[in-house]
Amino acid sequence: MRDFADIYDRYFTRVYNYVRYRVGDAAAADDVVSRVFEKALDRLDRFDPARGAVDAWLFAVARNAVVDHFRERRPPGPPLDEALSLPDGEPRPEDGLERDESARGLLAALRLLDDRQRELLALKFGARMTNRAIAAQTGLTESHVGVLVHRALRTLQSALGTKP
Repeated sequence: MRDFADIYDRYFTRVYNYVRYRVGDAAAADDVVSRVFEKALDRLDRFDPARGAVDAWLFAVARNAVVDHFRERRPPGPPLDEALSLPDGEPRPEDGLERDESARGLLAALRLLDDRQRELLALKFGARMTNRAIAAQTGLTESHVGVLVHRALRTLQSALGTKP
């Protein structure tokens, strides 16, 4: 059995980034992430390494916690309606206007994607998971994940007017 403190230290940032990307709001992300690690701690004795890697198990818990979060909210809103930037320090005031405009454009472009595409991008870029790990998490094949991520990125590039 793995030491919970090691799991927490190793995966906290990736889990937080994934959840924050999915729920959009820092306060809500804090609540959801705390529930993720509470559930993980409660169920650690049931984790079976023979069935899969600890990160796949932990991200399954995180995905379920995000789903539960949106079920609790009525009516559910798009997950990225609020600020996109992850907390990485204080923004510079002169960057605010440019970032706000870019964020609005990205939010509009993200709304063009379906839920599955947004979920895959959250796993890929928010959780920094490989296509293989995403495939194991979602039940898709690794090549299918790659194709879906590629198509989602092309849709975003097209909507944002950037070159592939």
